[in-house]
Amino acid sequence: MKPLLLILLISGATAALAQSARNAAPVDLTGNWVSIVAEDWRWRMTTPLKGDAASIPYKPEARAVIDAWDPAKDEAAGLQCKAYGAPAVMRIPGRLRVSWQDENTLKIELDQGRQTRLFHFGAKPSQMPAASWQGYSAARWEPPASPQGNGLPVGISPRFSAHSRSLEVSTSGLREGYLRRNGVPYSDKATVTEYYDLFQEPNGDTWFTVTTVVADPVYLFTPFVTTTDFRKEPDGSKFNPAPCSTR
Repeated sequence: MKPLLLILLISGATAALAQSARNAAPVDLTGNWVSIVAEDWRWRMTTPLKGDAASIPYKPEARAVIDAWDPAKDEAAGLQCKAYGAPAVMRIPGRLRVSWQDENTLKIELDQGRQTRLFHFGAKPSQMPAASWQGYSAARWEPPASPQGNGLPVGISPRFSAHSRSLEVSTSGLREGYLRRNGVPYSDKATVTEYYDLFQEPNGDTWFTVTTVVADPVYLFTPFVTTTDFRKEPDGSKFNPAPCSTR
């Protein structure tokens, strides 16, 4: 091979590598994390009572689904994971591990429900995959917040960090499921937008907060917005996969 051609090939490969999402990452989200439940205890640490949809801006069309919730019926139909889809799974207390599946795909494995989320950087495929609990997630890195504002939707503000919207993820292609384990529904037309914000406490602990915005033209009047906190752990020794549960 001619020296000039070899140099061009090496230069091209180096440029492609430098432009990968992994190399472009402004923050490092990889590692092992545990959710810290500091709010919404009654809806997250236990399965809420049937009919309890407080704080969710649901339409009247959702009430029939809420009142008809029957965990035994879901189990019989093999639908134990309806509350473990992308709109709700980050709210379920547990542990997760984050790694790079490849240079442009960030992977989140959750022990509760044994779910795996893939965040795809770059162009969407010409043919979208079939609807699933986790759907298809398109991701992009965001720059640090400017002094003039954090860039989040109106009414949403990061609580701790100067690095708001480090990662933005948009998810569609979902199967219908539950926003809570007691049957509050979202439809297959729902979409999820998430903002991941990494920060450090003065004591050195590393955290991230994910702000989740669920929009659903079928069952929600307005987007349902939550913020969920995770603290980094030294290793994955406490990661304990468990199947989806309706109870």
